[in-house]
Amino acid sequence: MGLLDQRFENGNVFITSLDGLLNWARLSSLWQMQFGLACCAIEMMAASASNFDIMRFGVIPRATPRQVDVMFVAGTVTIKMASRIKRLYDQMSEPRYVISMGSCANCGGPYWEHGYHVLKGVDRVIPVDVYIPGCPPRPEALLEGIMKLQEKVRKESMIRKRA
Repeated sequence: MGLLDQRFENGNVFITSLDGLLNWARLSSLWQMQFGLACCAIEMMAASASNFDIMRFGVIPRATPRQVDVMFVAGTVTIKMASRIKRLYDQMSEPRYVISMGSCANCGGPYWEHGYHVLKGVDRVIPVDVYIPGCPPRPEALLEGIMKLQEKVRKESMIRKRA
């Protein structure tokens, strides 16, 4: 039973599960770490601007990996950057999520065949929860990816995972 499957009794009592309450709070405040590497970072910045306003979903940028819940990897990931991405991912606290944004971050993009210096997908270094296709993807696609991540968070069970 999630928070949206609520029942009101006598007009002032709210009944839900602990998982539903925790997941509702977590999906409403996903703090992000932007890891913009190439042209996809421009679209990520556009999603944060006033036309799209990513903050209405509770996605707030933070400066340090110890304070974030989700990492956006946007752009071409080179082999040298892979170790830095892994280090930042390891510094994030649990539960942590990754959104891979753009063709280059998803599978190497146009460099997948002949780019010896390009990682053929960020999922070879860290686990990815949501893939956003495109070259570069529009800000609307990033907003849809955030909504997909929120649905994933809503269905998780924090209590059963630890037990």
